[in-house]
Amino acid sequence: MTAWHRVASVSDVREGEAFPAELNGVAIALYRVDGEVHAVDDTCTHEFAQLSQGFIDDGTVECPLHAAQFDIATGKCLSGPASQDLRVYPVRVDGDDIFVGEPD
Repeated sequence: MTAWHRVASVSDVREGEAFPAELNGVAIALYRVDGEVHAVDDTCTHEFAQLSQGFIDDGTVECPLHAAQFDIATGKCLSGPASQDLRVYPVRVDGDDIFVGEPD
């Protein structure tokens, strides 16, 4: 069973912007893509840069350090120098609250 944690309000996460948050001491980033909220690790798998500081375009985030690109919805690494995908977290919206589930 998934343990859910409130990490933000719906109004905190705007389309085309990242919202840095924390889940049990782990840095995560929330994104709204086509109205749907997604949560992924906020640390690039290449050089540990904060992806919430990166560039967002058409459902992808580009690392601000070396330009690795990741799909926000799936966490899939789309271009290097990173080669490892991001961890994706389940998201549940309840009223104005955004809850993120702990990964299995």
